[in-house]
Amino acid sequence: MSNSRSDGTGTSDPLRPADHADAATPAAAIAQPQLGLIGWLRWGWRQLTSMRTALVLLLLLAIAAIPGSIVPQRTADPNGVLQYKTDNPGLFPILDGLQLFDVYSSVWFSAIYILLFISLIGCVIPRTKHHFNALRARPPRTPARLSRLDDHAEAERIVAQGQDAEAAAVAAVELAQAQLRKAGYRVERYDTAATAKRPATASVSAERGYARETGNLVFHAALVGVLISVGVGGGLTYTGQTVIVEGDSFVNSLGLGYTSFNPGRFVDTNALPPYSLTLDSFDVNYVPVGEAGQGQAGDFAANLTTREPGHDPQQRTVRVNHPIDMAGDRVYLMGNGYAPTITVRNPAGDVVLHEDVEFLPQGATMTSLGVIKIPDGLSQQVGLVGFFYPTAAKLHSGALTSAYPSLANPLLTLDVYTGDLGIDDGTPRNVYALDVSGMTQLTGRKIDVPSLELAPGQTVDLPNGLGTITFDDATASGAREQVKRYVSLSIHRDVGAPWVLGFAIVALTGLLAALFIPRRRMWVKATPGDGVVHLEYAGLARGEDPAIAVAVADLVRDHGAAMDAAGTAGSARAQGAASAGQDGGAGRP
Repeated sequence: MSNSRSDGTGTSDPLRPADHADAATPAAAIAQPQLGLIGWLRWGWRQLTSMRTALVLLLLLAIAAIPGSIVPQRTADPNGVLQYKTDNPGLFPILDGLQLFDVYSSVWFSAIYILLFISLIGCVIPRTKHHFNALRARPPRTPARLSRLDDHAEAERIVAQGQDAEAAAVAAVELAQAQLRKAGYRVERYDTAATAKRPATASVSAERGYARETGNLVFHAALVGVLISVGVGGGLTYTGQTVIVEGDSFVNSLGLGYTSFNPGRFVDTNALPPYSLTLDSFDVNYVPVGEAGQGQAGDFAANLTTREPGHDPQQRTVRVNHPIDMAGDRVYLMGNGYAPTITVRNPAGDVVLHEDVEFLPQGATMTSLGVIKIPDGLSQQVGLVGFFYPTAAKLHSGALTSAYPSLANPLLTLDVYTGDLGIDDGTPRNVYALDVSGMTQLTGRKIDVPSLELAPGQTVDLPNGLGTITFDDATASGAREQVKRYVSLSIHRDVGAPWVLGFAIVALTGLLAALFIPRRRMWVKATPGDGVVHLEYAGLARGEDPAIAVAVADLVRDHGAAMDAAGTAGSARAQGAASAGQDGGAGRP
């Protein structure tokens, strides 16, 4: 037979095709295969549904969520977003254009979320099918040379006089089969008949640990469940904030009680659960003066009367981190403060404003800032910016401060502004802030005119004959203290939270199974000889399993004890120690 290569003279190597890459005269130029549209789509799908891509997307999702914890989010802290806009007027439009104030509903976060969702499904479904087929398959055949496995042991049993060696070998394997089945292995017998070169053998193949892959699949399927729960639940979730002054009520209706409301895209705002909350009183305990930590609050408690259709009114208490449930909503106590009752009259004595004004605490001693806007009833629009001091005291500089958060010496100071309040054009305005850029200041340090100062029950004149203002004593209306308190409540409905928790528990259970359940295969082979039965034991682990050698040793010991107890295969003649790489090193079946 000629083995000469093609040299252009007509002779050729019969083992190489004529168009081989190094042929002297290739039949045609080498061309790369063309994938085409379907081919590229198939390639892209395989890349997207690979486990590596799923891990990368999961990492990207975690990184993408970081801005949501750095900057305030409209869904959770709308007032914080407004304050951020006030504090950073130049940076706010850029961040808002990048949707950093709506991270979890942004286009880029949703794209990562959806791709991860598709990738996980594409990973789980084929692996589930493959795992299902593996569960139905028989354990693999016993390797011909068990001695090639790392974890291997041998023993010999002397056959009693008159006992058949082949029967003893079969009996020994049957004992091993029962022993392995009891230990939780799937078992399968693989006996071989005698041939001219090999004697008959009896063997059992066993495997267990498929729960490891089951746990892995359950973990990934549960992650898909978490993604679905978060996505669907987020669309059915809403969060709202409201402020209730002592004696006032809140009704769960979008147009009546909420100061801010952020619904999911599937929420029907016209069908909110009907209920109402009335703030009866607000209790707070402060550390007394002279003790360590004086002025610090010990406990907050908002005492509410709750009403639902078809139910009697109930007295309930909301504390920090102890919300109450109302028709599927959770009501949280977020903040509190003082709400002085203010009455403004025009020069004729007619009341043009009478309301409880919420003042926002500015520190631990409850020095509070508030704004009063009077758009109608006076000769000009009037705005007042004030500070409320529960326990007023003067600093060395002459400035006022509050020395203690409780009501010991309440005092209200006000700076008066006149001009356009900026509310006539319909532009939404923050009720807790006053834009004074186009207004004239009538009192205050900036113009060296003393601010208005009022104690509970006191009335003073507004400048320029605008009228009068009264700091009403709340005890005259039956309140427990001179100044009313208010609470800030957050009302939250999260339909998906129980499902997320359930899937998270399932995912954790699956992960523990995937991490700690070993995947093992064990074999026991018995070969009859001249008056003896030669026994071989071997184990093989899939992945890291430092206990596989111990498992093989335990199998040898327990199997020997079982044969001694049953009188199978006579007495032991030798017990081999575990050996490694006896026939050319470690190998796999």
